[in-house]
Amino acid sequence: MLFSIYDVDGSGGIDYKEFSGVVFGKIQAAAPKGGASTAGPSGGAGGNDPEALAIKLKEKLATRGARGIIGLQRQFKIMDDDNSKSLNKYEFSKAMNDFMLGFNQGQVGALFDYFDVDGNGTVSYDEFLRSIRGPMNMARKKIVAQAFKKLDKDGNGWIDINDVRGVYKADKHPDVKSGKKTEDQILQEFLETFETAHAMRNNDAPNYVVTKEEFDEYYNNISCSIDDDMYFMTMMNNAWKLTEESRKGMGTKGWSADNTSQPRAKQDNNIFGRPPVTKSKPPGAGGAAEGGIAQNATEAQILTHIQKKIAARGARGISGIGKKFKIADDNNNKTLDKEEFKKAMHDFRIGLHPNQTGIAFDIFDRDGSGEISYDEFLRSIRGEMNAGRVAICKKAYAIMDSDKSG
Repeated sequence: MLFSIYDVDGSGGIDYKEFSGVVFGKIQAAAPKGGASTAGPSGGAGGNDPEALAIKLKEKLATRGARGIIGLQRQFKIMDDDNSKSLNKYEFSKAMNDFMLGFNQGQVGALFDYFDVDGNGTVSYDEFLRSIRGPMNMARKKIVAQAFKKLDKDGNGWIDINDVRGVYKADKHPDVKSGKKTEDQILQEFLETFETAHAMRNNDAPNYVVTKEEFDEYYNNISCSIDDDMYFMTMMNNAWKLTEESRKGMGTKGWSADNTSQPRAKQDNNIFGRPPVTKSKPPGAGGAAEGGIAQNATEAQILTHIQKKIAARGARGISGIGKKFKIADDNNNKTLDKEEFKKAMHDFRIGLHPNQTGIAFDIFDRDGSGEISYDEFLRSIRGEMNAGRVAICKKAYAIMDSDKSG
């Protein structure tokens, strides 16, 4: 049965091209004889079931250290060749090939459609993150259910405008104060917020009635962006006043009063429960870029810095460096041009200043061709031989140079 999967042309023999093609997803595997289902190429998930394929991708990314938000974001940025903040089908297919997952083209297509939640032909980071992270764990589901139960005051299984009127106060909303909208209109917009994610998946128009499923979907999306369970619990408690301690002396407001002295992100009445956003400061003139190298660093310092950063990404050996080179080689022509090299330095978070990227390219481009070959890349990353290797090479040379002519 296994033999028949790899014998694509049914000739009764498997040649190297058939075998490697099926293993690496270049050729569609043949249906197994005997009626049993295939395990897919390279031991992958069965058939084109997108859920099973997504699980396999998630496991593969986890082995690369992409368990948390930062790791997944880094992997997404590496896939995003044109820096458009989304993946088109070509970028997605190339990424699946780079990760050596063994998916065939049909499976890659099914997986892309699974990630493309809104059906616009590209995969955004939020869609990618949501699909990879999967559903909330049991503890998070429990506290979300507790919040829904508190909001559903009449216990009819959904939240409508009457349920939220006494919980979410919109009288301080700028549009209400200016007379542009009524409080009820703001409350409807508030309810629509919880319906949006679910409506996107199911093409439903908002009806301003939030079901348990829609409420869970909303917080499932937020949960994907929060690694820490305790942070999520605190956020839910502060948003919906679920504990006695957080309930003391606090009313749940949808909008801050004018006389508040705290910025919105730092108040406990962040009813939408989104974590505060922090922005990193740009490096100052003459200072170190992200990753720590001074603007006035020498060529030797820049090269040493890149070598250490690449090594820190797990690319110490030939195989690891080869993988990094293939990921950087967007057009698969076995060389890196200046744009590909620049993007690779950004994706690998090397932390160079813009002018240093050009200097680094010239260091790697040993033959001055305007492109960096794998040999040039490898030689520069690996650096010179250590003293022990140099000594043994000199001994070998001395043996060959029998007449000592030099």
